[in-house]
Amino acid sequence: MKQLERLLFLQGHRCFFCGRAIPDGEASIEHLVATSNGGPKDDENCVVCCKAVNTALGHLSVKAKLQAVLNHHGGFACPVSVESDATSTEPNFSRVAVVVADLHKRGSARPRRVTTLKNTMNAAFQMSLSEAELDLLLTQLQAKGYVVVEETKVSYALPAPDA
Repeated sequence: MKQLERLLFLQGHRCFFCGRAIPDGEASIEHLVATSNGGPKDDENCVVCCKAVNTALGHLSVKAKLQAVLNHHGGFACPVSVESDATSTEPNFSRVAVVVADLHKRGSARPRRVTTLKNTMNAAFQMSLSEAELDLLLTQLQAKGYVVVEETKVSYALPAPDA
C-alpha cells in the first residue's frame, strides 16, 4: 500500500488540517517538517491534506504552519472550501489579476513581508477584504507560483504584464 493511500485510510479520507473530506484526486502528502528543511519522508512526519493547503504551507517551518492554522481561530478552512463558500460578488480570479497588476506597478518597491503584502492587497480593494479573503488571495497567488513565502518574507515570480 502506498504512503498516500495508507495515510488517507488512517485519517478517514479527511484533511489533517480542517477535517473535511478530501475529493478524489485532491489528496496530497504534507511533510510537517518540510523535506527541504531536513524533514524525513516517514509516516511520523507526514499527513494528508488537499493540494491547495499543501501549496499554501509548502516549505514553511513547523512553527509557521502552526501559526497559519492558529490564525484561523479554531476554524481552519482549506482554501478550496473557502473559495467555494465565498459570498463575494467579485470572482477570485479577477482579484488575483488586480493584485498582480498592482504589484507590477510597484516594480522594485513590492512588499517584502507577508503582513505588508496583505495590507497592500487590501488597499487595492479599499480595505474591504476580510482576513480569510486575504489569506485565500495569498494562497491563490502562491498556488499560481506568483508569490513565494518563506517564514514572513515574500519574493515574486509574476507573469509578464498584459500588453
